Amino acid sequence: MAVTGTIASTRPASALSEAEHRGQLRRAILAGMIGTTIEWYDFFLYSTVTGLVFAKLFFPESDRLVGTLEAFSVYALGFVARPLGAAIFGHYGDRIGRKSALIATLLLMGIATFLVAFVPGYEIIGIWGAVILTILRVVQGIGVGGEWGGSVLLAMEWARTNQHRGFVASWPQLGVPAGLFLANFAVLGFSALSGDGFASWGWRVPFAISIVLVGLGLWIRLGIQETPAFRAVREKGSVERAPVAEVLRRHPREVVLTALARMGEQAPFYIFTAFVFSYGVGELKLSRDLLLSAVLGASLVSLVTIPLSGWLSDRFGRRRIYMVGAALTGLYAFVYFALLQTLSPPLVFVAIVLSLVPHDLMYGPQAALIAECFPGRLRYSGASLGYQLASILAGGPAPLIATALLAQTHSGYAIAAFIAICAVISLIATALLADHTNRDIDSR
Repeated sequence: MAVTGTIASTRPASALSEAEHRGQLRRAILAGMIGTTIEWYDFFLYSTVTGLVFAKLFFPESDRLVGTLEAFSVYALGFVARPLGAAIFGHYGDRIGRKSALIATLLLMGIATFLVAFVPGYEIIGIWGAVILTILRVVQGIGVGGEWGGSVLLAMEWARTNQHRGFVASWPQLGVPAGLFLANFAVLGFSALSGDGFASWGWRVPFAISIVLVGLGLWIRLGIQETPAFRAVREKGSVERAPVAEVLRRHPREVVLTALARMGEQAPFYIFTAFVFSYGVGELKLSRDLLLSAVLGASLVSLVTIPLSGWLSDRFGRRRIYMVGAALTGLYAFVYFALLQTLSPPLVFVAIVLSLVPHDLMYGPQAALIAECFPGRLRYSGASLGYQLASILAGGPAPLIATALLAQTHSGYAIAAFIAICAVISLIATALLADHTNRDIDSR
């Protein structure tokens, strides 16, 4: 391994043997996947605790629904910050390299998450607790905004053939279900250990121990090599001075369409994995541990369905698989809420575990679908902006919209209709995107 790393650092990627190239590809996939897992552990930990604790801890003078809306408003600010992170780290990722940008995103995200563990509640410092929490949430959002594009490109740009880009690019995205699993497992474990003390101190422990994971991720990322595609751009002298401005000038259509294509993927995801806690515990009076266990099960299923969907997109086309996933997500939303409203623990468990399968038919191919829309010299900026603009349109507002719809209608079917509308938007936007499956994308 050490010999391969030395050779790779002194020879161009085109001169590597097949075995050496495979070794670099494996390391790039591992670095992207593990680092992304750590960052999404941090992000989902915040999401889960928002629905369970933050409304009572930081907004105790509001009634339940208003407090939930206020807590999810702070949650949404992290999504507003994500396009800013995409622009910042897209610029540096296209200017100085994927590796350097990814190290910075990890540090930002990790330190902010660690500090959340020490934010005092309303009873100690009043509204200032919510203010500090908001600042840390924005820093988290900036870090995550630059993470996705870099981790995906780190893997995809080491793929030697065009025929496996969808499968290779899907692996870093396993960080999402893996992070979701770890976050919910940590909350479930410390919920059991702390008992009635979970709302006061038990929730803080998973945030504090995240600093250990950050150290592990930093060690892994410091040891990886820059991608062949970026090295080729640098050797040709075609590095853009202002990649964000250039991608918005040359590829505005692709940026907008990729953002809209994510509506049916991102909005339902945060309803299924974050809003479900406030809805299930507060409205339906379901067990917190039942919901946590079910989301754990869903994340384990996604560890299989995400790479499988990426592989299917290599065989049948990125756009086709993505559109199938969007259609199934819109339909499943009504099944999902029908099963939740039975209040039957087995049916609730099944509804939640299966909720991410249609989503994963979109999320698996999504990395390659979006990244392939942009040339190498602008790929970090373009892919990151398209991906993260959906955070403002879909991910951040989704729990807020779901909470407001529930307050007005007292029915989960209104939320299902919202998900269906998002799915239709995704279908239209994806149909308008070019499909670059198995085509050469580095000659542009």
